[in-house]
Amino acid sequence: MNMQEIGAILIVDDNPTNLSVLSQTLKSAGFKVRVAMDGESAIEQVREELPELILLDVQMPGIDGFETCSRIKADPLTSELPIIFITAKADVESKIQGLSAGAVDYVTKPFQYEEVLARVRVHLQLRFLTRKVQEQAVALQQANHELQRLAHLDGLTQVANRRQFDRYFAQEWWRLAREQQPLSLILCDIDYFKTYNDYYGHQAGDACLRQVAQMLNQTVRRPADLVARYGGEEFAIVLPNTPAEGAVRVCQMLQSAISNLEIVHGRSPISPYVTVSLGVSSRVPTHDVEAASLIAVADRALYAAKAQGRNHYCVEAFPSEMACEPSKLLVKNMGI
Repeated sequence: MNMQEIGAILIVDDNPTNLSVLSQTLKSAGFKVRVAMDGESAIEQVREELPELILLDVQMPGIDGFETCSRIKADPLTSELPIIFITAKADVESKIQGLSAGAVDYVTKPFQYEEVLARVRVHLQLRFLTRKVQEQAVALQQANHELQRLAHLDGLTQVANRRQFDRYFAQEWWRLAREQQPLSLILCDIDYFKTYNDYYGHQAGDACLRQVAQMLNQTVRRPADLVARYGGEEFAIVLPNTPAEGAVRVCQMLQSAISNLEIVHGRSPISPYVTVSLGVSSRVPTHDVEAASLIAVADRALYAAKAQGRNHYCVEAFPSEMACEPSKLLVKNMGI
């Protein structure tokens, strides 16, 4: 415990002699001291600036020490302040009353200065240790939150990882099965990414993945939506409470956003820039159908989008209806 870090000790006593003697005793021991001569002014001082500890007389004009202590302890901002009663009342009932009011200790008059100093040091040390424990608990909680956050993120792209996708997708499937609301899934694949990697190198490929991932994340803005790296150059977008029509609009927004990035792809046979293909599946979940079925359908739709020449999105509805559309970028590049 560093004396320089300790705040002032507040002495509350209506007797000027007691105030003077206690003040000098504590100051000579290196403590900073403030004084008050009644309960009301003591409460005002405490509210203006928190002391580290209060030495409080019981018998005072106006509100007595018991009432002063009770009011201080009733305020959430001051309830943790340690209060030591110093009084001539030595009977057990008075001590019980003081401790019941929230005091941490009780010193009877006439007191020994060494005893007062010893008790002050003990309770300051306890306050210091309690504060350190609380700070460490907060730091540990923050560290745990950060670890949990990192455990759910893909290290390269900083969007959700596959583990988080699996957890969240299953959670939303069962939630929406209870509520009988639609769930849509988009699988998004960067077109000719292996060719990009081979031509520009893996560092450029990593940068491309990061750019695409962050643009997907910025475009899908609803708090309940999730963008995750599904594997390699493939991403998954979970859209709770979203029918197929809404998922199609999201596909169009995503392709437009990736197009606007204008990431040069000199080895793509379909565009001078990086493009994406997307597969969409959508349905109202039920408890008798596995969530993996929605993934399988979206994967089939993605395969169909690639088969259409890439830079497409395809929507497959249950059980087998398929609709594929080229992106505007493909139409533009074809000179149409």
